Amino acid sequence: MIRFAGSSRSEPDSYLVTLHTNASSPRRRSRRSGGSTGSRRRGGGGHHAPVHIKPEPATLAYEPEAFDPAPIAFDTLALDARLLHGIKDLGWAETRSVQSGVIPLALAGDDVIACAETGTGKTAAFLVPILQRFLREGPPRTPATRALILAPTRELAVQIEDQVQGLTYHTTVSSIAVFGGVPMTIQEQALKANVDIVVATPGRLMDHMRHDSVSFGSLEVLVLDEADRMLDMGFWPDVQRILAALPAVRQTLLFSATMPAEVLKLTKEFLHDPKYVQVGRRGGPAQTITHAVKTLPAGEKVPWLAKWLREEATGPVLVFCRTKVGADRLASRLGALGIRTVALHADRTQQQRMAAVEGFRTGTYPVLVATDVAARGLDIDGIAHVVNFEVPDTPEAYVHRVGRTGRAESTGSALTLAAPEELRALRALEKAVGVQLQ
Repeated sequence: MIRFAGSSRSEPDSYLVTLHTNASSPRRRSRRSGGSTGSRRRGGGGHHAPVHIKPEPATLAYEPEAFDPAPIAFDTLALDARLLHGIKDLGWAETRSVQSGVIPLALAGDDVIACAETGTGKTAAFLVPILQRFLREGPPRTPATRALILAPTRELAVQIEDQVQGLTYHTTVSSIAVFGGVPMTIQEQALKANVDIVVATPGRLMDHMRHDSVSFGSLEVLVLDEADRMLDMGFWPDVQRILAALPAVRQTLLFSATMPAEVLKLTKEFLHDPKYVQVGRRGGPAQTITHAVKTLPAGEKVPWLAKWLREEATGPVLVFCRTKVGADRLASRLGALGIRTVALHADRTQQQRMAAVEGFRTGTYPVLVATDVAARGLDIDGIAHVVNFEVPDTPEAYVHRVGRTGRAESTGSALTLAAPEELRALRALEKAVGVQLQ
């Protein structure tokens, strides 16, 4: 299954800055970043050279909660019958590990920090307790926005809001996904109508807040999804401004695949006595993924990759490139070598992007060449291989890239192509991520 929406020409396609601070970091903010276009209610400056910044060590200040990661049948969680109906409609029978750890704590009203690998089911871990709370308490006397979910990209916001729609199909809970790159009018109407749940990217939400289009005076729950990615993409100043404008009394749920120092700093400022849930190894990729490296001259990467795709790849392949130009060039060269390939990046039109993803999903194009931002938030089942055409710039980028495979406890493989001049960066990556690339 794929849920996808467009992205922005202004979105960066590689990240050299690994830690941002308010005072000195470049602010990379996209005004086009994630979601659907309307509310739904259902019954029933200059150019600067990139700078490498050594990240501040992240010392974990929380003791992980002890919990049983074993699956829990949803129908044993005493959930509202309407919510259970939606869960069953989506084909969910029991929880995954992160859900087993988070849902009971969130249902109890605790603030929660959850560190888990990409593709482990984090979205349901926060949506189920939020919806159970709203259904248990009933609708407010006057319409009010009760939950805000912040996500780094429009693709992820679409995915989240789509799950909201599935889970709330048999209820009257309303939602809106707020993102840039489209007219603000429909979003503004939904926000002024005080929809129950707002799924938003920070840039566009700030635009609406400047226009006084949204009121969070009755907000009960805040979710920060993929907090580390929002930091990477330069949204952190906006996130901090948004949080400062929200009611102090609320429940906050923070989810992240990695836990940089700036994210931990925010948890101390804005969360109250949070419970910490760790699933898998902190900051590392899923254990269901095998990792490999191929060392070869840069000029030999394309023909070698084409041969590997023909002879060894066993399913859909997602190839990452650092730049939009590089993605286009690689897709074109692979196509010329007889490999059905399509490119996906922020300079493609919305129609082109949707066609590329649909072609990848149906098998028309077995190979999708993408940039980091363009592929962020895509929910694609069954990707067999992820290929890094160059060594990723940061450990976080590697973790998020390879997290596109090996999802939902299935197996996958990650392959990195490294030229001799990239070997030093490769060894540093191995050490930081904690995996040995064979």
